[in-house]
Amino acid sequence: MHSFLIILFFVSVVLILQTYLFYPLWMILFTVKDKKEDVLYSIDDNLPTVGLLIAAYNEEKIIKEKLLSVFKTNYPLSKIKVYVGSDASTDKTDDIISKLCLQYPNLNLIKFGGRSGKANIINALAENVNEDIFILTDANVIFKEDTIFNLVRHFKDEKFAQVCANIIKVSGSDLGIAKQEKSYIVFENKIKFAEYQRWNIVMGAEGGCYAIRKEFYRPVPTNFFMDDFFMTMNVIEQGKSIVFDKNAICYEDVPTQADEEFKRKVRISIGNFQNLFRYKKLLFPFWNKIAFAFWSHKVLRWLTPFFLLICLCCSIILLFSSQLFLVLFCVQFFLMLMPIINLVLPFKLSIFKFISHFYLMNLALLKGFLIFVKGVETSIWQPTKRNIE
Repeated sequence: MHSFLIILFFVSVVLILQTYLFYPLWMILFTVKDKKEDVLYSIDDNLPTVGLLIAAYNEEKIIKEKLLSVFKTNYPLSKIKVYVGSDASTDKTDDIISKLCLQYPNLNLIKFGGRSGKANIINALAENVNEDIFILTDANVIFKEDTIFNLVRHFKDEKFAQVCANIIKVSGSDLGIAKQEKSYIVFENKIKFAEYQRWNIVMGAEGGCYAIRKEFYRPVPTNFFMDDFFMTMNVIEQGKSIVFDKNAICYEDVPTQADEEFKRKVRISIGNFQNLFRYKKLLFPFWNKIAFAFWSHKVLRWLTPFFLLICLCCSIILLFSSQLFLVLFCVQFFLMLMPIINLVLPFKLSIFKFISHFYLMNLALLKGFLIFVKGVETSIWQPTKRNIE
């Protein structure tokens, strides 16, 4: 019995290390950097038409800046239409957009009478969009002048069905969890770029901004979160390729409040498990590049809360017969308490902040799983509080 628990403990540790250390380091350090150049559009080519789809709820603080960043593009404005679905906004969002519609005739405001949720808004917008390329983007993601072109240029190559933007998190300070979140996104983007370089796939577009061919858009199922991951896995399931373009840069304000980010991570967790069961057939065979990336980059990370609990339970049982596991139990117990300690006495050292953030986000993953098991009744969301005045 003891031998089994020891093996179970160390297998759990190895699986955590696989998703957070071994796989990322292998991909980032050992992926060949001289990838063959893709076939690309030039700015002077006959470029495809583009429809930007935005779901907005009470975004009065940022929606004007967002839309103006879109229309400052170097992409031909005659080939762009913007569709904003207002999810029964109760602030000045609709008024701001309506005024901009007078200035930009290719801007369309579609008002929804009752809360619908992001996925339902995007589905409804997509039904009436005739452009060749869809760009799905959030209201708080700000474009550079060349963001749209850098996303669309890859679609000259028929093998690519989706292009992921390089979303850079920005904040006025490193208060709260801002530094941890910015570091995490940089880490994630490096892995995604390496996946693109090695295999022409990306394990999950960032929902804040990505482009997809119209024919590969699929309506997101009812009450589904994580429409971005659903769409990405649908593209992979159909055998098409995906780009991560480091030059398709846009900016998103980073959250600073741990409680706001916790709620967002819970929503993400629910969507993770919904997509896991929807695309479970892509997990096998293990040696397939897609399955390997899916397991290593995503699934093992989603299962990390359970691995942490397994390690803790094994240590509790073994501590009575092993001094090593007594020490390991004490260390794990202290680490799990760090988010609580940080609330009472905020840590000054970055390493402690990152550990606290790690455990707090894994708690959000666990909570999201429990909601998923119970059954998701609605995907209607409250947007994360914006750090914008």
